[in-house]
Amino acid sequence: MSTKKNIIFNGIASVGSKGVRVAEQLLLVPFFLSAWGAAYYGEWLTLAIIPSVLAFSDLGLGTAASNSFVLAYTGGDKQKAAVVFKTGLTIVSWAVLFGIVLSFFVMILAYYGGFLNKSLIPPSDAIASLVFMMGSKLVNFYNQIFEAFYRAKERAASAINIGTLESLTCIIVGIFVLQKGGGVVAYASSIMVVSFVYKIVYAIVGLKLIGVMDKASFSKELAKDILKKGFGFLLSPIWQAIYFQGSTFVVRLALGAEAVAVFNTVRTLCRSVNQIYNLINQSVFPEFQIAVGAKDIHKAKKMFNNSMKIVLVAAFFGVVFLCLVGPRVYAWWTKDQLVVSDNVWCVFMIGVLFNAVWWTSEIVYRAMNKPYRFTICGTVSACISTLVSYYLSCEMGMIGATIGYVVLDILMVFLVVPKAFGLLGINVIRRL
Repeated sequence: MSTKKNIIFNGIASVGSKGVRVAEQLLLVPFFLSAWGAAYYGEWLTLAIIPSVLAFSDLGLGTAASNSFVLAYTGGDKQKAAVVFKTGLTIVSWAVLFGIVLSFFVMILAYYGGFLNKSLIPPSDAIASLVFMMGSKLVNFYNQIFEAFYRAKERAASAINIGTLESLTCIIVGIFVLQKGGGVVAYASSIMVVSFVYKIVYAIVGLKLIGVMDKASFSKELAKDILKKGFGFLLSPIWQAIYFQGSTFVVRLALGAEAVAVFNTVRTLCRSVNQIYNLINQSVFPEFQIAVGAKDIHKAKKMFNNSMKIVLVAAFFGVVFLCLVGPRVYAWWTKDQLVVSDNVWCVFMIGVLFNAVWWTSEIVYRAMNKPYRFTICGTVSACISTLVSYYLSCEMGMIGATIGYVVLDILMVFLVVPKAFGLLGINVIRRL
């Protein structure tokens, strides 16, 4: 199948995946509220924070191992790819074991520390549902390692579609359980069963795609490399948490709760354009990494340049659209309860344009399995942006918070984009 067709199929699959995930977030809420009530549902959401944090104990190992496998396999070194798979599977299993031990101590602390006593959910039910939710999260650690098979065989769309079917099944099963009067234990256990079944299917289909691999043994050297790069990928959710949660926190400190509502809602609406970039990146990335692994740099350059052009055009029209109708959409969305100035709106629009450039370059670092430049720059920029937001919020109000927020987008353009071009052998000055 041609690269263009693969990119189109990847795009269609990504759109379907996002649509189902949005539906998962929206459709289940009325059923939760109807079955459990608002207070009980709120307790459930609070409880779900614990397994969500557990996802960080993956340490980025699956991503690092997955990228190493694809680069080795598409580069023609099938034996190395087999060693990467064996090594990656082993260290991801270590991470799962670490997650199990960590989960055990967290639940012991929560139960005997009395943290669950004041909850509307009985402590025994809370612990049981935590076990099932953590089981669902832990089995997801294997996603990346098996996804590598699909990407290496140019079947990334199939991997996305299986994930979409899993989410769709979770919605159907969840609604069924809630309508039948199931509580937190029934709901969490049913979702865990769905996760386990789909992961088994995901692994079997992936192994059939890749075929019989040469016998391989665990490699300490590769394990060290995966651990090192895995930590680099771990920095990505960390800097994003600093950036998004940090900016919200400083606005709350400097300007108050109502300002947080305005800041976050405007940010959410403006970042709707970013979803287009994500779809483009998700569509292009599998084929781009195959070209990088096969050392077809000319093809990789072409895909990257075309992606950058498409993203910039999408960003331009997205900004124009938001400038023309955004304020009216925002007023309708918030029922005229929140007011935002034109200056704040314009600064957010500037950030959208800068974001289009640097976020597209992220696929270069991920495809080449070189996360540190991107994630370290992201972490430093997030810290600077948060501090600037706080200082300018105190001095200038909401417009100051917005300027500080956009500082990250401006810094990242200069810190990560030139290096991304350099990794592909593109002369930035000549391109300009």
